[in-house]
Amino acid sequence: MIVLKQKSDSIGAIASALCLIHCVATPVIFIAQSCAVACSHENTPTWWGLIDYFFLIISFFAVYRSTQTTSKNWMKTALWLSLLALFMVILNEKMAWFHLVEQIIYLPAIALITLHLYNRKYCQCQSDKCCVNEG
Repeated sequence: MIVLKQKSDSIGAIASALCLIHCVATPVIFIAQSCAVACSHENTPTWWGLIDYFFLIISFFAVYRSTQTTSKNWMKTALWLSLLALFMVILNEKMAWFHLVEQIIYLPAIALITLHLYNRKYCQCQSDKCCVNEG
Protein backbone atom coordinates (compact mmCIF):
# COMPACT_ATOMS: atom_id res chain seq x y z
CA MET A 1 0.00 0.00 0.00
CA ILE A 2 2.96 2.33 0.64
CA VAL A 3 4.08 1.89 -2.97
CA LEU A 4 0.59 2.87 -4.20
CA LYS A 5 0.66 6.03 -2.10
CA GLN A 6 4.08 7.05 -3.36
CA LYS A 7 3.82 5.95 -6.98
CA SER A 8 0.11 5.98 -7.80
CA ASP A 9 0.59 7.63 -11.19
CA SER A 10 3.29 5.15 -12.21
CA ILE A 11 1.16 2.23 -11.07
CA GLY A 12 -1.89 3.70 -12.79
CA ALA A 13 -0.01 4.19 -16.06
CA ILE A 14 1.41 0.66 -15.89
CA ALA A 15 -1.99 -0.87 -15.05
CA SER A 16 -3.63 1.06 -17.89
CA ALA A 17 -0.87 0.02 -20.30
CA LEU A 18 -1.24 -3.63 -19.28
CA CYS A 19 -5.01 -3.29 -19.70
CA LEU A 20 -4.42 -1.91 -23.19
CA ILE A 21 -2.07 -4.81 -24.02
CA HIS A 22 -4.71 -7.21 -22.68
CA CYS A 23 -7.33 -5.58 -24.94
CA VAL A 24 -5.07 -5.78 -27.97
CA ALA A 25 -3.95 -9.33 -27.23
CA THR A 26 -7.43 -10.76 -26.77
CA PRO A 27 -8.45 -10.70 -30.45
CA VAL A 28 -5.03 -11.96 -31.53
CA ILE A 29 -5.17 -14.90 -29.13
CA PHE A 30 -8.69 -15.86 -30.14
CA ILE A 31 -7.98 -15.51 -33.86
CA ALA A 32 -5.09 -17.92 -33.39
CA GLN A 33 -7.35 -20.25 -31.43
CA SER A 34 -10.03 -20.18 -34.13
CA CYS A 35 -8.18 -22.79 -36.16
CA ALA A 36 -8.92 -25.35 -33.47
CA VAL A 37 -12.27 -24.18 -32.10
CA ALA A 38 -14.97 -21.87 -33.40
CA CYS A 39 -14.28 -18.59 -31.64
CA SER A 40 -17.03 -17.05 -29.54
CA HIS A 41 -17.43 -15.37 -26.17
CA GLU A 42 -18.49 -18.70 -24.67
CA ASN A 43 -15.00 -20.04 -25.43
CA THR A 44 -13.29 -17.24 -23.50
CA PRO A 45 -11.62 -18.63 -20.39
CA THR A 46 -13.14 -17.25 -17.18
CA TRP A 47 -9.77 -16.16 -15.82
CA TRP A 48 -9.11 -14.13 -18.99
CA GLY A 49 -12.38 -12.24 -18.56
CA LEU A 50 -11.66 -11.60 -14.88
CA ILE A 51 -8.44 -9.78 -15.78
CA ASP A 52 -10.64 -6.85 -16.85
CA TYR A 53 -11.91 -6.46 -13.29
CA PHE A 54 -8.42 -6.87 -11.86
CA PHE A 55 -7.21 -3.92 -13.96
CA LEU A 56 -10.25 -1.87 -12.99
CA ILE A 57 -9.58 -2.43 -9.28
CA ILE A 58 -5.92 -1.44 -9.60
CA SER A 59 -6.87 1.55 -11.72
CA PHE A 60 -9.50 2.63 -9.19
CA PHE A 61 -6.98 2.76 -6.36
CA ALA A 62 -4.37 4.46 -8.56
CA VAL A 63 -6.88 7.13 -9.66
CA TYR A 64 -8.11 7.56 -6.08
CA ARG A 65 -4.59 8.16 -4.79
CA SER A 66 -3.56 10.31 -7.74
CA THR A 67 -6.55 12.58 -7.25
CA GLN A 68 -5.52 13.05 -3.63
CA THR A 69 -2.03 14.20 -4.58
CA THR A 70 -2.60 16.21 -7.75
CA SER A 71 -2.36 19.98 -7.75
CA LYS A 72 -4.87 20.42 -10.60
CA ASN A 73 -8.63 20.15 -10.18
CA TRP A 74 -9.13 19.44 -13.90
CA MET A 75 -6.82 16.43 -13.54
CA LYS A 76 -9.05 14.95 -10.84
CA THR A 77 -12.08 15.24 -13.10
CA ALA A 78 -10.24 13.88 -16.14
CA LEU A 79 -8.89 10.85 -14.26
CA TRP A 80 -12.29 9.93 -12.80
CA LEU A 81 -14.10 10.44 -16.13
CA SER A 82 -11.55 8.26 -17.94
CA LEU A 83 -11.89 5.52 -15.34
CA LEU A 84 -15.69 5.76 -15.51
CA ALA A 85 -15.55 5.51 -19.32
CA LEU A 86 -13.30 2.44 -19.09
CA PHE A 87 -15.63 0.85 -16.54
CA MET A 88 -18.70 1.54 -18.69
CA VAL A 89 -17.08 0.13 -21.84
CA ILE A 90 -16.02 -3.04 -20.01
CA LEU A 91 -19.42 -3.40 -18.35
CA ASN A 92 -21.16 -2.90 -21.70
CA GLU A 93 -18.89 -5.54 -23.21
CA LYS A 94 -19.87 -8.03 -20.49
CA MET A 95 -23.60 -7.20 -20.47
CA ALA A 96 -24.02 -6.47 -24.21
CA TRP A 97 -26.39 -3.54 -23.67
CA PHE A 98 -25.63 -1.98 -27.04
CA HIS A 99 -23.15 -2.48 -29.82
CA LEU A 100 -19.86 -0.61 -29.63
CA VAL A 101 -16.89 -1.15 -31.86
CA GLU A 102 -14.27 -3.22 -30.07
CA GLN A 103 -11.61 -0.54 -30.46
CA ILE A 104 -13.55 1.97 -28.33
CA ILE A 105 -11.93 0.50 -25.22
CA TYR A 106 -8.58 1.88 -26.35
CA LEU A 107 -9.71 5.49 -25.86
CA PRO A 108 -10.23 5.47 -22.08
CA ALA A 109 -7.22 3.17 -21.56
CA ILE A 110 -4.94 5.50 -23.52
CA ALA A 111 -6.50 8.50 -21.76
CA LEU A 112 -5.68 6.99 -18.35
CA ILE A 113 -2.10 6.25 -19.39
CA THR A 114 -1.64 9.77 -20.73
CA LEU A 115 -3.26 11.47 -17.74
CA HIS A 116 -1.24 9.46 -15.20
CA LEU A 117 2.01 10.23 -17.02
CA TYR A 118 1.13 13.92 -17.35
CA ASN A 119 0.06 14.10 -13.70
CA ARG A 120 3.26 12.39 -12.62
CA LYS A 121 5.41 14.94 -14.39
CA TYR A 122 3.53 18.22 -13.99
CA CYS A 123 0.75 18.12 -11.42
CA GLN A 124 2.16 16.74 -8.19
CA CYS A 125 1.77 18.67 -4.96
CA GLN A 126 5.01 19.78 -3.41
CA SER A 127 3.41 19.73 0.03
CA ASP A 128 0.28 18.28 1.59
CA LYS A 129 -1.23 21.76 1.89
CA CYS A 130 -1.81 22.33 -1.84
CA CYS A 131 -3.95 19.22 -2.18
CA VAL A 132 -6.02 19.91 0.94
CA ASN A 133 -6.76 23.54 -0.01
CA GLU A 134 -7.84 22.82 -3.59
CA GLY A 135 -10.42 20.26 -2.49
